[in-house]
Amino acid sequence: MAPVVPQARLAFIGGGNMAEAILGGLLSTGYPLSQCVVSEPILARCEFLQQKYPGLQTLCGSNANHLAVNGSVSDTKTASYIANGSIQVNPTAASTVFDAAEVVILAVKPQVLRSVVVDIAPVLRSHKPLVISIAAGIETSAISRFMAEGSTEEATALPPVIRVMPNTPALVLEGAAGMYATADATEEHRHVAESLMAAVSKQVSWVETEALIDTVTGISGSGPAYFFLMMEAMEEAGVALGMDRETAKALTIQTCLGAAKMAQLSTDDLQTLRIKVTSPQGTTDAAIKAFEAGGFRELVQKGVAAADARSRTLAKELGGFKL
Repeated sequence: MAPVVPQARLAFIGGGNMAEAILGGLLSTGYPLSQCVVSEPILARCEFLQQKYPGLQTLCGSNANHLAVNGSVSDTKTASYIANGSIQVNPTAASTVFDAAEVVILAVKPQVLRSVVVDIAPVLRSHKPLVISIAAGIETSAISRFMAEGSTEEATALPPVIRVMPNTPALVLEGAAGMYATADATEEHRHVAESLMAAVSKQVSWVETEALIDTVTGISGSGPAYFFLMMEAMEEAGVALGMDRETAKALTIQTCLGAAKMAQLSTDDLQTLRIKVTSPQGTTDAAIKAFEAGGFRELVQKGVAAADARSRTLAKELGGFKL
């Protein structure tokens, strides 16, 4: 299978689960391993990635993020970094010589994003790669502000930023992602970002205002937990009625999968699908009436709104996070 995006040089800042999911999804499409570098502060995690993806260039150490963005070709200090132990490279990688990143994927925890971006801001301003952030809660304006910190120029040209809200099913290549791009991101930038996320997300949707990323968080970002809760409750209901837990769990999971597949493939809207499987005065009708009487819709609306509100609050808190 052909690669999903032009073979841009990718630098992952952070090598956690979501970064690995994107990396693995890309590699499964034929994206060249030689075009990827991962900077990860935890040595054990680097070693895990090295073992799972033989030949992947992983960097660990105090100068790793700089080198991942700057490229060893551009950085004359690479040899000294390795010699003095301030950076460890993968000894099984084909080469320690690689170009500067064209796309930088910020895949670190939101609480440390500011310190990470401020640290690499000079090389980001120098090379101006496309910056893609999957850190929850940090607005693009905050990321741009972090990149500008330390600059002596009043009107510093900054890299374009695309903010992504993925969700955990991306770990099994079944994700849904919402995306927002700053005004200086070109159509090519948007295409590259969309193609990268499509490697792990079956649905990639753009929003035109960044505030809607908070709504994306409320629907798909936090959404998997809502379905886990519903499935958990269905399993418990089955057990309470005398069914063994293993059977209740298996029937619940397959029912969830089947209903989602029907909704995905059908031309009917969701309301019509529900009506079609709800015979008047039947068992499903009895269950639906019980849910409605208990305020099911209102609870879902409150839950999504609460996640949306919390996302907005986090944006304010983390956007002003101090070192």
